[in-house]
Amino acid sequence: MANRVKISVIGARPADLEPATGHADVDRVMKHWREKLEAVLPDRPDLIVLPEFCDQAAGESLGQYRAFCQSGGESMLHFFAETAQRHRAYITYPALRRLPDGSYRNSIQLLDRKGQVCGIYNKNHPMAIGELDAGILAGREAPLFELDFGRVACAICFDLNFDELWRHYTQQRPDLILFCSVYHGGLMQAYRAYSCRCHLASAVAGLPSQIYSPVGQLLATSTNYFDFATAQVNLDCRVVHLDHHGEKLRKLKRKYGPEVSIFDPGLLAPVLVTSEGEGRSVVELLEEFGLTPLDEYLQQSRLRQAQHREA
Repeated sequence: MANRVKISVIGARPADLEPATGHADVDRVMKHWREKLEAVLPDRPDLIVLPEFCDQAAGESLGQYRAFCQSGGESMLHFFAETAQRHRAYITYPALRRLPDGSYRNSIQLLDRKGQVCGIYNKNHPMAIGELDAGILAGREAPLFELDFGRVACAICFDLNFDELWRHYTQQRPDLILFCSVYHGGLMQAYRAYSCRCHLASAVAGLPSQIYSPVGQLLATSTNYFDFATAQVNLDCRVVHLDHHGEKLRKLKRKYGPEVSIFDPGLLAPVLVTSEGEGRSVVELLEEFGLTPLDEYLQQSRLRQAQHREA
């Protein structure tokens, strides 16, 4: 059955420092984010994704940012939680987080529709020069979070470069990955979406913030004029290779018409099959017509190749 989720990504630049003092001010940062959120809230998104260290002011060092987090306590967390509750939307709060033992993490705190923290991801791969030197510890785990629309994974900035994290996500099979960053990563965003066979939503400070489909198709992007974008995605989808599936896909489309979409990104060979109706899930549609998801097809190929490998 169609599983439509409206996602907003905001790639706002950091708030300005307080001119009189040259330091960050909680009220000033809060005002900055109130204005940015007002640009997407009229669309009534289910999920809002914000960039890494979203409450760090422009020009602040990590040491200054740490002092800001200590002085402000949980003011920013409460601000985003109240917004999430009032608008019944999930919101990511990516920020520096101080643990009870005094250590620090670069974290995404995921707020649910009631404003409660429903998951925390600690950046697994902080930068050696900068974050680790500033006392930010690397996270050990990469959990999936069960939201009311599906299973969600997270990644932060430098994480984009480390295959071991993405191999983990490939095995865990999330429906959506949230990428909060100050670094864009170029082609890697589309590649990671495709390698994990899931949608990816990125919020990147000062750079294009984008939403990708499981076949690397760009669905929405912020621009040089607008630092936000919103799109409705359908998470009830699977990637299927065209090999030996051509006639089966045609039969599927003939029977279900607009209740199923088959998107070909071109040149890739896999296509994205999506259930657009309310009667059957995409898994049921694939089973009915004997269509094999891409990863199962590749595994079958590996097994056959092993049987016919040269001595």
